[in-house]
Amino acid sequence: MIELDNRNALSAEFTELAEFILQTAQAKGASSAEVGLDKGTGLSVEVRMGAVDKLQYHRDQGASITVYFGHKSGNASSSDLSRRSLEDAVEAACRIARYTSEDEFNGLAAAELMAQDIPDLDLYHPWDLNAEQAIELALQAENTARDYDARIVNSDGASVDSYAGLGVYANSHGFSGVISNTHHSLSCAVVGKENDSMQRDYWYTLSCMPDGLEQAHHIGQRAAERTVRRLHGRSMSTREVPVLYVPELARGLVGHLVSALSGSAQYRKASFLLDAVGQPVFPDYVQLREEPHLPRTLGSRAYDAEGVATKARDVIRDGQVQGYFLGSYSARKLGLATTANAGGCSNLLLQDSGLDFDAMLQALGTGVLVTELIGSGINMITGDYSRGAAGFWVENGEIQYPLEEITVAGNLKDMFMGIRAIGNDIDQRGRVQTGSILIDRMTVAGE
Repeated sequence: MIELDNRNALSAEFTELAEFILQTAQAKGASSAEVGLDKGTGLSVEVRMGAVDKLQYHRDQGASITVYFGHKSGNASSSDLSRRSLEDAVEAACRIARYTSEDEFNGLAAAELMAQDIPDLDLYHPWDLNAEQAIELALQAENTARDYDARIVNSDGASVDSYAGLGVYANSHGFSGVISNTHHSLSCAVVGKENDSMQRDYWYTLSCMPDGLEQAHHIGQRAAERTVRRLHGRSMSTREVPVLYVPELARGLVGHLVSALSGSAQYRKASFLLDAVGQPVFPDYVQLREEPHLPRTLGSRAYDAEGVATKARDVIRDGQVQGYFLGSYSARKLGLATTANAGGCSNLLLQDSGLDFDAMLQALGTGVLVTELIGSGINMITGDYSRGAAGFWVENGEIQYPLEEITVAGNLKDMFMGIRAIGNDIDQRGRVQTGSILIDRMTVAGE
């Protein structure tokens, strides 16, 4: 089983080490300090063409220390958690801080914002799995894929990963918090060939709970199905058509919104959505909510990377921006309050329009279903968007044939406002949870 030995003892040990680090920083003249201590253990297995390609047990640990001398800051890290090494790391951070320039926005988040009552989000679920069982699961996924269709001629392999970790964050406000979590995954990728057409595709499952994973044979079957249906792809002439993003790609559109609304993009004036709070960015039926406290969900957390208590909030309400994604530094730069997003967003849930995938295809009518994106041609300052893509041509709500070597292009402002529907086929494998997204018009370039 991949789990941490004696979590309670490890938690107590790390809490004691964190206090030692903070006291050492204070003794060396720091006005304040913060520290993160982490330890994890994991198992990774990869098989390819029926043989074991990789078997790895891994253990990692480390400390990250930030000290402040007024508005000067210094950071140092150590993978050696002995007290002598940690004291050396504190000294290094203090030395760095003394040579850095003043930044009036540096410092800990406000003491009154620290999390007080920390809920148990039930994120720790170790997997009773040994190397032989992990290999068997990976082989089952790959064999299912290879046996699915004679056109599956090669494999990029199947993998199983399991990880268990514990982290402690503490700062000079007296805040100390402990988080333990697990994440597990199973994936498979295969290659299909028929005549002169060759394609590759994949599928995967991800959860903090072993019981939350899809079955290995289902992963292999999905990988093979997706590969075979892409054979004999065509290009197309350039035109403007509706575009439907499958859920695993639709989350990327929400990710672009998060980037544009991040504090750093706002204070650097490097966003196509500058000063967007209160402005309509989507149609008025679009709702996006951050829900940090969902139990047994990978993106959940009781506090952010600065110890600030997280809480549920609307990011988009009735199509309008309600707030940015801020840590304390970016909040001070903008004259605003932190939104407890130091270290990134928590669970973002995009409300669906009540349509399943078949209904989304009917709403698309005639246009392009995008199932793969290639490259990253996105200008976050202007919102210009252009990416290589593959997918399917759809007519009258029915998939006609696969597409390859095409480009989908537009401007993110227009794309957001042009969202026609959001599917209820929600992909829950990540911090951003959304169904498929239908955009009313984009330029699709091919031949």
